[in-house]
Amino acid sequence: MKLFFRAPKMAPLRNAGDRYVLGDAIPFVIAHLVCFAAIWTGVHLVDVFIAAGLYFLRMFGITAGFHRYFSHRSYKTSRVFGFMLAFLGQTSAQSSVLWWAGTHRHHHRHSDDEDDVHSPVRRGFWFSHVGWIFTARYQKTNLDAIPDFAKYPELLWLDRHPFLPAVLLAVLVFLLAGWSGLVVGFFWSTVATWHGVFSINSLAHVWGRKRYLTGDQSRNNWWLALITLGEGWHNNHHHYQSAACQGFRWYEIDVTYYILKAFAALGLVWGLRTPPQSVVRNEQKLGRVVVEKAASELAASFQIDRIAEELYASIDELQGNIAGQIERWRLRFDETMESARCELEEMIERVHLRAMPSAADLKARASEMFVRTPSVNEIIERAEQILIDNVFHELISRSSAAQTAR
Repeated sequence: MKLFFRAPKMAPLRNAGDRYVLGDAIPFVIAHLVCFAAIWTGVHLVDVFIAAGLYFLRMFGITAGFHRYFSHRSYKTSRVFGFMLAFLGQTSAQSSVLWWAGTHRHHHRHSDDEDDVHSPVRRGFWFSHVGWIFTARYQKTNLDAIPDFAKYPELLWLDRHPFLPAVLLAVLVFLLAGWSGLVVGFFWSTVATWHGVFSINSLAHVWGRKRYLTGDQSRNNWWLALITLGEGWHNNHHHYQSAACQGFRWYEIDVTYYILKAFAALGLVWGLRTPPQSVVRNEQKLGRVVVEKAASELAASFQIDRIAEELYASIDELQGNIAGQIERWRLRFDETMESARCELEEMIERVHLRAMPSAADLKARASEMFVRTPSVNEIIERAEQILIDNVFHELISRSSAAQTAR
């Protein structure tokens, strides 16, 4: 989805790699402005049919090709048909298939954390919708992110000519339907496809329902699923990324998957992956990364500074030598973290801190924050450890500040 736009000002950029490339704004803005040329060319029924047909075809190229095949390898196909899918996807002018898929894989590795490519949770709506595409950081294709497909010369050729398929399609539409066909049929459908795809990045992490705990803010949204041929079942997808279907239940409309099944019947694709029933029913234990993310989020929901303040005062009251006790804990954390953590836990239990949540408090908060998961006890146990660690580091900070003040 490497288009051309200067995003509105929002959250501060983190480094030079996040600076916007102003020159990339020009073609993107022009494409939107050209849509208004329909005032002069007129809008004919055939143009509308062309626009609707091209929207459907190119959205399928993105969802079935760029996303489910090249990004996640959720089914198998021949190199010839794979090239056709890649070419079709690139007619939407969202850069090359290798750029798109490599960037998308990076998104899944860092979904909604600080390194996510387009998290609305971290950077806001506009940056996640379009702004990230035009930063210096994401201008070039990272072939190392997609080595399984970067070895094919036909895909490397497409990567060197990312907008050629779109230009060829525009010429074809103009030859068939004239200026009105170009403006309405090609440009209207191009802009609509852009924003349809972008809406998954910007809206499907803030708007909808969460069925599964995935360690991020992905959500299912039936409306987005309709306009993107099934991509709106986004929480399902983040729960089990390798599935060719993103609608896990019969009533979750997934047009892309229906077409892929038809292609499978024709022998064009094969090996369509589907989620095991234990995954669909949410009976499978969560992976370590998801447990860690959920536990960190749970621990962060409590006020570490208040807990540390109470403990700091209690150490002063019970032992008097705050700096000495904290220094002993620091040394033990450096040598044997588990032993020091246990000693700190014992101290916290002994002084009965009001702000320190109990296991029951953690469980109650987890039930408020997260959907049902068989890994809830693992999350709570890890959240307790994170809380202790965070309290310890806050104590170190307070002690250092007090010594500096003296």
